[in-house]
Amino acid sequence: MANASTLGKMSPQLLKVVERAKQEPEGRFHSLAHLIDVSALERAYRRMRKDAAVGVDGVTKEQYGQDLERNLRDLHERMKAKRYRHQPIRRVHIPKEGGKTRPIGIAAFEDKLVQDVVREVLEAIYEQDFLDCSHGFRPKRSAHDAIRVLDRIVHRGEVSWILEADVVSFFDSIDRKKLKEMLEIRVADGSLLRLIGKCLHVGVLDGVELSTSESGTAQGSVLSPLLGNVFLHYVLDLWFEREVKSRLRGRATLVRYCDDFVIGFEREDDARRVMAVLGKRLGRFGLALHPDKTRLIPFRRPPAGQQSGKGPATFDFLGFTLYWARSSKGRWGMLCKTRSASLRRNIQSVYAWCRRHRHLPVKVQHAALKRRIQGHFNYFGVSGNFRSLLLIIEQAKRSWYKWLCRRSQRKRLTWERFEDLLRDFPLPRPQIKVRIWGP
Repeated sequence: MANASTLGKMSPQLLKVVERAKQEPEGRFHSLAHLIDVSALERAYRRMRKDAAVGVDGVTKEQYGQDLERNLRDLHERMKAKRYRHQPIRRVHIPKEGGKTRPIGIAAFEDKLVQDVVREVLEAIYEQDFLDCSHGFRPKRSAHDAIRVLDRIVHRGEVSWILEADVVSFFDSIDRKKLKEMLEIRVADGSLLRLIGKCLHVGVLDGVELSTSESGTAQGSVLSPLLGNVFLHYVLDLWFEREVKSRLRGRATLVRYCDDFVIGFEREDDARRVMAVLGKRLGRFGLALHPDKTRLIPFRRPPAGQQSGKGPATFDFLGFTLYWARSSKGRWGMLCKTRSASLRRNIQSVYAWCRRHRHLPVKVQHAALKRRIQGHFNYFGVSGNFRSLLLIIEQAKRSWYKWLCRRSQRKRLTWERFEDLLRDFPLPRPQIKVRIWGP
């Protein structure tokens, strides 16, 4: 449900949509496109990041804003007259583990504005529909909140088995026809649906090659996370809450962050029954579970007589590895650490950055390294994960020292002199910023 902070940023017309969506959970909205006016486009402009990557036209926020009023009015007129056309999406490839890459779509700045105003309208409706099990890309919800839910149900003894699931290429696999049918359950405004279609049916420019696809949404676009949540709301969330849970013998909880989800079960037989039907359910909507990354693991509390060590198994979720262990006070609980692959990726990323930018002034390098490391701490700085943070700092120091030493053949930097440099240009200290674990 939309919170007070989110509601305070909405227009009066959108607030009416929120109230009606709450009061009429089965109602359909026939008139929504009029909410996308110049004021809505200006709000979207204010929300855009100044340093966001540019699309195929190369236009930045600063350039677009030099004649903002005229640009927004021209865009609005083209949308009203149905002359607006979404430009091709520029594709970039982000490295992943195992030598693979993740394709990210970057829209032109004007198209980002259109996507964001559509997102704002749809969010006013669907934030009233989405269930509490959904945490990803929603106002005032985070990955840390999803892990807190897991901690609570584990602490209460509701989990003995964990189903860890991975959907293969989720955003690329979304069936657009089925997505449109799902949207039409709540949205009956043909103009808005056509606008959503224009945001979906666009070409992708990968280098110099232009391609089109009949399925999927561009991962990285402003609108895709919300459309992904709508798709899985009907495919997974409602199905699990309304059809699955009532047939189980014990308690079960779904925790989802966009396409990344786990299900905790009290009973093994329930877990195995759901495991057997989950793939078939997703398959009906064009989705598939990764055979090597989807598994059922025992995750019950270790026996009271076990004095040390860890529990029987671990599982990965949202970049963390979660496991049973004794706390500093001697009590068993679910703890976490940075997932090995995430830790390795961050260390390699810092090393590569230091190598590429070793000839920049030390002050500039220091500022950039601080931002990278602090960003890592903001997410992974959770209670119980201090050791992983220490490792990040130590490896960052070693990488920085190594590549500062390579700046010159004539004058070698000693470790003692490097420590003096660190006193003038200190890196962030490991810091726990988010408390997750507890009763």
